[in-house]
Amino acid sequence: MPYREGMCEDCVANCCTLPVEARLGDLLRMGVVDAFEAGEPEKQIARRLMKEGVVEHFNHKHGKFTLTRLANGDCLYLDPSSRRCTIYDRRPDVCRHHPAIGPRPGYCAYHPR
Repeated sequence: MPYREGMCEDCVANCCTLPVEARLGDLLRMGVVDAFEAGEPEKQIARRLMKEGVVEHFNHKHGKFTLTRLANGDCLYLDPSSRRCTIYDRRPDVCRHHPAIGPRPGYCAYHPR
């Protein structure tokens, strides 16, 4: 449905079941990569994060890391009981700008609680 201000307050966070693509800057802000490691090749960073279960895919051509989703499709950082982001203040840019960007800009996968 078309997004309107305040929808997120009573939603079950369906947007948090979509794949989240993050860039290196996002990973720094999230605290999963430190400034020292950021100087390393992204492929090496991706390998470590895949081993730790934070990233499920790395697109070398575009420099995008896809964050891991749980078996039920939820984002790794979505609290299962409250349906709120556990890293909200540090979330990736794609989450910060949703639904202005995404599969259907301006529309939301809203579903009430």
